[in-house]
Amino acid sequence: MGKRIFYFLLTNILVLLTISIIFSIFNVSYIEGGTIQFGSLLVFSAIIGFTGSFISLAMSRWMAKRMAGVKVIDPNGPMSSYEREVVEKVHRLSRAAGLMHMPEVGIYHSPEVNAFATGPSKKRSLVAVSSGLLEEMDDDAVEGVIAHEVAHVANGDMVTMTLLQGVVNTFVVFLARIAAFAVSRFVREDLAPIVHFIAILIFQIAFSILGSIVVNAYSRHREFHADRGGADLAGRDKMKHALVSLKAYTNRIRGDEQTAISTLKISGKGKSMLFSTHPDLDERIKRLA
Repeated sequence: MGKRIFYFLLTNILVLLTISIIFSIFNVSYIEGGTIQFGSLLVFSAIIGFTGSFISLAMSRWMAKRMAGVKVIDPNGPMSSYEREVVEKVHRLSRAAGLMHMPEVGIYHSPEVNAFATGPSKKRSLVAVSSGLLEEMDDDAVEGVIAHEVAHVANGDMVTMTLLQGVVNTFVVFLARIAAFAVSRFVREDLAPIVHFIAILIFQIAFSILGSIVVNAYSRHREFHADRGGADLAGRDKMKHALVSLKAYTNRIRGDEQTAISTLKISGKGKSMLFSTHPDLDERIKRLA
């Protein structure tokens, strides 16, 4: 799930900045008589915040394919043996989860041991696994990982996260403009509009990063639910085996590789838990057991 959260947050910040710049260019104002109209600002912030969040959701599957280089497998076309196995696992587990529409299935070539699910809805979802996962993990572990990702789709985690991100965005836009307005009061009147615009962008990026702490906390909470969902779909033994296999993999990679792998948020090691999208693997194994 870490990769899809990263793509979602990155897209959200970029979209939020773009919308804010457009609104600034067209001089959509919430300031009258030299004072902020807080009611108008709140409505303005909510429009920008939720628009940015839902645009990010709509783009999530496309962005994931582009950024990860995912090769989507045509279930009706020619496939290699390992591609067929992945498609069969995803479809079988998706049917077990009660999904009426099968997710797109993809593989991306990377030595990382990872998988992710994304998409704007259950009907338009994507489950992708890395070639590294297929090479490093045995069949039961792969099935446990895929079951975990299918559980994310079945639980509608991306939509719920979008609503949460919309609320966070609203506060980001609201507070950034209040802070920018305060800063612009300390410069000459002719420079105030420029300082105000630049300050909005700076504060918005800073508050977006702080807001990601809330989104990541929710992500960690949903990981436990997806583990339980994966256990229901593939079996508790396979789900636990998948987590233990991930832990064994992260423990044996070299120190220079550990930094790289931790940024993919497989186990959350080597980084502050506040900015981690995943709980510690030991805690996940403990709760599943």
